[in-house]
Amino acid sequence: MEQSIIILKPDALQRGLIGPILTRLEQRGLKLVGLKLLQIEEALARKHYAAHEGKPFFPGLVQYITSGPVVVVAIRGKAVIEIVRNTVGATNPIKAAPGTIRGDFAVDIGRNLIHASDSPASGDQEVAIFFKPEELVAWNRSTDSWVNE
Repeated sequence: MEQSIIILKPDALQRGLIGPILTRLEQRGLKLVGLKLLQIEEALARKHYAAHEGKPFFPGLVQYITSGPVVVVAIRGKAVIEIVRNTVGATNPIKAAPGTIRGDFAVDIGRNLIHASDSPASGDQEVAIFFKPEELVAWNRSTDSWVNE
């Protein structure tokens, strides 16, 4: 099973979009195994976005993700990275397809509402950054057999 981190960024919280965004992910059949509301400190932001350090947008990215509370979600499932990325839409909302989270709710790349892991390796790494193993819940839903073969 793959895992992914979803971060509902400060703009999603300020706009009251936690429920609609999480609903879309759950309606896809994805299973949430961890959920936190937190204020990301600068050191954690730098660790999370370390792959972008040195790029011109890095300081603004760190400043933005630390500017307000976020919701961090761990999701597990079969092909979860691809499913989540398709549900979230292109990083630039202008290029995001209608029906995706960014395509329906965002207009600016700097305020694109949500972060999603981009590979199984980053999913594992990001889950470990934000969650201790004991904070993740393995559970069965009565609908699991209707979602996955």
